[in-house]
Amino acid sequence: MDRRTFLKTTSAAGLAAMTPALARAEYAPAPGGWRQFALTTTVDLPRDGKGAQAWVPVPSIEAASWSRLGETRWTGNATRATLETDAASGAQFVHAVWEAGTEPATLEVVSRAETQDRAVPGARSVAPLSEAERARHLAPTELIPTDGIVAETAAMIVDGVQGDAERAQRIYDWVVETTERNPETRGCGLGDIASMLHTGDLTGKCADLNALYVGLARAAGLPARDLYGLRVAPSAFGYKSLGAGSEVVTKAQHCRAEVWIEARGWVPVDPADVRKVVLEEPPKTLTLADGEVQDVRAALFGASEGNWLCYNDAHDIVLPGSTQGPIPFLMYPQAEIDGVAQDELSPDDFAYAITVRELAA
Repeated sequence: MDRRTFLKTTSAAGLAAMTPALARAEYAPAPGGWRQFALTTTVDLPRDGKGAQAWVPVPSIEAASWSRLGETRWTGNATRATLETDAASGAQFVHAVWEAGTEPATLEVVSRAETQDRAVPGARSVAPLSEAERARHLAPTELIPTDGIVAETAAMIVDGVQGDAERAQRIYDWVVETTERNPETRGCGLGDIASMLHTGDLTGKCADLNALYVGLARAAGLPARDLYGLRVAPSAFGYKSLGAGSEVVTKAQHCRAEVWIEARGWVPVDPADVRKVVLEEPPKTLTLADGEVQDVRAALFGASEGNWLCYNDAHDIVLPGSTQGPIPFLMYPQAEIDGVAQDELSPDDFAYAITVRELAA
């Protein structure tokens, strides 16, 4: 049995262990204790003797109230492998290089990290953002412009609204009420928000809908950022659509978002997950008017569940040694074989697998 087959067939026990026993409950995340996870990414490139490279993202966001970083280790037969840090964003990833040869190109990266639920108070004393951080989180990116139709839409949404909190809430409500989750979108989406607004097609997945929030917030003068990561455990509140269903999390990527509110600091927001509940939560006939959705909608402006690990908040990232240009974000492993980029959204062909194990805190 090869490694990929093994990974596909060993999730049943993990699924039973990770499935919460409780029925769906009111969705109300709040800090209640840290959880530690070991995240393993296994790369097995079908390179046919050619030279190859891989870039594997690892958790790299440290936040005192909800994210603690542990060590990252790796093994394999790469000619060389190093833990790299993107200078512009702080995003970290293992970069492995294989010279041409007959051996399969293999790499295993194991990272440990801790997380817990968040619930940001309505008002508190927080240190201000530095000027550099404020500028970074207000700046446009390649796919998230802050001028043109994005600026016009943001101005329309917050017209007459005063204060950071009110503007942030108004944009959240607009995204929740105006967008829809599209199950046909590949991966988590691309996040090309100007195209979404120009075409009027406000559908997609988390990297689209939460990027739309981030772009509109920045255009309205609110620092905001996408947080790219991975679901690693079921929802403690019984929402099947808001958690990982097994220890195999190869396709469990999820982008969250945050907005900076002067009297509160970084506040989690996730309109995309509200739309995910509407579309996917059993019995799959829910609307925004249903109580289960209203609970999630209220909570996901200001709170988030600690069943998710954050990789980074990077945009337009340049991978060292890559023959490609900048990539919009780094949430999936990346690879090139003989200079040809592999499809990160097709892990079986790539090939890679990601598994997770919860450790004693």
